[in-house]
Amino acid sequence: MKAIRSIFRVVLLFFLTFGIYGVWLVGRILIPNKVYWRQLIFELWAKGFVRIASIKIEVIGEPPQPPFFLVSNHVGYMDIPVIRSLAKGVFVAKHDIGDWPLLGRMILNMGIIYVDRGRRRTIPRAGEKVIERLSGGEGVIVFPEGTSTKGEEVLPFNSSFLEFAAQTDTPVSHCSITYRSDVEGVRPSDWICWWDDTPFFKHLVRYFQIPSFVAVVNFGAEPIVDPERKKLAAKLHDRVSRSFIPMN
Repeated sequence: MKAIRSIFRVVLLFFLTFGIYGVWLVGRILIPNKVYWRQLIFELWAKGFVRIASIKIEVIGEPPQPPFFLVSNHVGYMDIPVIRSLAKGVFVAKHDIGDWPLLGRMILNMGIIYVDRGRRRTIPRAGEKVIERLSGGEGVIVFPEGTSTKGEEVLPFNSSFLEFAAQTDTPVSHCSITYRSDVEGVRPSDWICWWDDTPFFKHLVRYFQIPSFVAVVNFGAEPIVDPERKKLAAKLHDRVSRSFIPMN
């Protein structure tokens, strides 16, 4: 039964992803407001993913309204559809995602901002893209830990991702995300978090075997402003850590 459920969901996700991308390709020719159309398509995909995976979302606080700059802890790829189903924005992602065959192009077309975390000089360019998105009325979401984790704690935030925010006095919103499962034998840190060397597709197939689970997203009440990026990173890390619920 688990294998059948997983295969069925993978097939559904395939048709959702490529079907909705086809709709976007047609719509971008006919619809003049390109940002609105891109954001609508991204939102439909995110909510479709959440439905296919049977993710129940518990929301604490109020998601920020665009334009916003939002930081969150990060445990795996499912953070993207969960957060995006609640907050209308684009993500900052690792540059190697852009090298994925076909999917890289699709993700780029959804407004994702790529950054090479191993080459610090590319981070200011990403900051320019962030400012461009914010100026266009969009939200931007970043995972400043720089990697996904096992969900035991929130890793220190990389302050370089916040340099532009500190320099421009941009208010930074924050949230924490965690998962729990009531299914016996399903540990979120093993089944939901993607922190080891398991290939993406293999993890996705295993992940889709879970009947359902709960995502808890806790949005902070007030954004933070600080002209010093390291202090800004420390303050944000403290707020996110305080609301974060460790996973087993």
